[in-house]
Amino acid sequence: MIAHVRGTVATVSLNAAVLDLGGVGYHVMCTPSTIADLRIGQEATLWTSMVVREDSMTLYGFADAEERDMFELVQTASGVGPKVAQAMLAVLPPDRLRTAIASSDHATLTKVPGIGRKGAERIVVELKDRVGAIASSASVSPAAAGWRDQVHEALVGLGWSAKDADAAIDRVADGVGDDPDVSTVLRDALRSMDRGR
Repeated sequence: MIAHVRGTVATVSLNAAVLDLGGVGYHVMCTPSTIADLRIGQEATLWTSMVVREDSMTLYGFADAEERDMFELVQTASGVGPKVAQAMLAVLPPDRLRTAIASSDHATLTKVPGIGRKGAERIVVELKDRVGAIASSASVSPAAAGWRDQVHEALVGLGWSAKDADAAIDRVADGVGDDPDVSTVLRDALRSMDRGR
């Protein structure tokens, strides 16, 4: 298996790059966020995963090992191939994807093209115990994440959908200052949800 490649970026397209390694060009399929960091003529290192099929060998490249490892993990779920796995990482960064799976956030997973409600439920059932621990909102400092992210994660963790959480945050956002107390904002968001029922 090819774990990573390092070479000069020869070409870049919307979903792939060619890295020149000692005169050999490696065609590597990449997510948009990985492509955005590549510059033609500059050296780059991509963490890779090789997918071998009867009629092809395809190299997928990622900015870091965490993204590559998540790509390989989600493919262990039924019905998830490399294209869907790559789409998942194009829409959701690894930490957000891990949080969505661990918290059974089906709404977030269905934002990925090719994943419907049943597919999202299957992914959660098969991978929930394997994605690893996620940081709780209480352990995230205000500097590391904005109050919106903290309140959103807390609401989703309490069982609300991502859409309902966003709507509740929007309802209380006007009365929030620059450095709010997250627990107070969370309480206000929960009250607004109860009123919306």
